[in-house]
Amino acid sequence: MGWRGAALWAAGISAVLVALPWAARGRLPERLATHWSGVSGAPDGSMPMWAAALVPALVWTALVLLTAGIARWDGGTAARAALPAGAVFLVGAQACVVRANLDRADWQEARSVGPGLAVTLAVAAAAGLAGRLAARRRPAAQPRATVSGPSMEIPAGERCVWLSRTANPWLRALAGVTGAGALAAVLAGAAGLVPLPWAAVAPLAVTSVVVLACSSVRARVTERGLDVAFGPLGWPVRRWDVRDIESARAEDRTPAQAGGWGYRLGGAGTTVMLRAGECLVIRPRRGGEFAVSVGDAERGAALLNALAARRTA
Repeated sequence: MGWRGAALWAAGISAVLVALPWAARGRLPERLATHWSGVSGAPDGSMPMWAAALVPALVWTALVLLTAGIARWDGGTAARAALPAGAVFLVGAQACVVRANLDRADWQEARSVGPGLAVTLAVAAAAGLAGRLAARRRPAAQPRATVSGPSMEIPAGERCVWLSRTANPWLRALAGVTGAGALAAVLAGAAGLVPLPWAAVAPLAVTSVVVLACSSVRARVTERGLDVAFGPLGWPVRRWDVRDIESARAEDRTPAQAGGWGYRLGGAGTTVMLRAGECLVIRPRRGGEFAVSVGDAERGAALLNALAARRTA
């Protein structure tokens, strides 16, 4: 499964976690039992409906982000084990919570989740083991071919800096629309017009922040290496030391080649696609290629290659 398919799969798990309690909301109490005593098996903790739906999805999102970060260093072995196990456990546990509260007038009357949770743990462990075994059976990566790129002469004693920015107005507009929707829902709830719809506010707010962060980018090359800053605030930032960059080049790419707009993950590496055309592409000594769609990319690549050559001379 490519990174694009993995992202869609992760989003689908989040949707399932949120949808399970809301699909049965007519048969559930206002607060759901979400914790049971390990001694008696009786419910001893509860959450409102919106929290019971949202918290597991947030836990899943944190697990996905954590394993994605680890995957940059171990080639995805941890993700292949942790994500299937985490998905099975969270979906199974959410199903157990919904079933335990079904047709109960109060959360304190909820059924026990012991048997269902035991089955869920066993299936989750099996899913994690299967993912681990699948990761071990992957063929070893083939050595990468050397890719040459442009270079330039840097006069002795001089320090050079290259800077380029790109923004996508359509992504900024989408961030504005989703942010305005979240704000309107909060104001309507605060005014008492409707119950505060957290299940709608949270996804809209998160979408607005994420899309805004991916709507603009600034790439800078200095003697230290390359840093790529996202969003209007220049955060978050990805950095590569010049010693960790094998080569750099300029290359024309389209959204179709990258798999869409924004921050795209693929089998060959990562592409920040904000507009079709020239991209700065670097090949790190570890991990996949990274490409960012900025202007004057050939000069930035030439400076990176010159700095790398001077460091290794």
